[in-house]
Amino acid sequence: MKKIRLEIIGMSYSQSQSGAYALILGVVGENRRLPIIIGGFEAQAIAIELEKMKPTRPLTHDLFKSFATQFNINLKEVVINKFENGIFYSKLVCEADKHVIEIDSRTSDAVALAIRFKCPIFTYEKIIGEAGISMETENVETTEKFASKDPELKSDFSDYLQDELKEMLDKAVAEENFELASRLRDEINKRKKNND
Repeated sequence: MKKIRLEIIGMSYSQSQSGAYALILGVVGENRRLPIIIGGFEAQAIAIELEKMKPTRPLTHDLFKSFATQFNINLKEVVINKFENGIFYSKLVCEADKHVIEIDSRTSDAVALAIRFKCPIFTYEKIIGEAGISMETENVETTEKFASKDPELKSDFSDYLQDELKEMLDKAVAEENFELASRLRDEINKRKKNND
């Protein structure tokens, strides 16, 4: 399968999950985005390295990099290789003594390490197709039928029709509310699977 290169677009604080963040990865050279919900510690580990801040003591991911470097292990690439039940799975592709080794990893940890090792992040078209969001969608105006429903406050979208969910997804993407967009995308995908 052909790998698709991703870049870090940014992070936003989750409005619905206390202490959680939405990590936004984008397909290089395209308007497609892959929002991933991560914990506060992992978000901090990513942000500290992106901002080139130097903590007084090494964080866990810094320690991992130092350990790997001391034993001549290089992280060549990170691959987000599976999306199942709303969870992303990744692997670290490492090289040591000309041997390539793949190690399972949480996606948030994999991204934090990719930044430190300055290695590329990849995924597959299937995952982008299933979990990605296109920024090329039109900005759909909220109609009166949504006025009494606040999707930000709902964790259950069972009251909405499929067309309403798609309109809400388009609006969330246009407003760059990726955390809500991620939840809406998961609900739409869940209904598609149930209808198959």
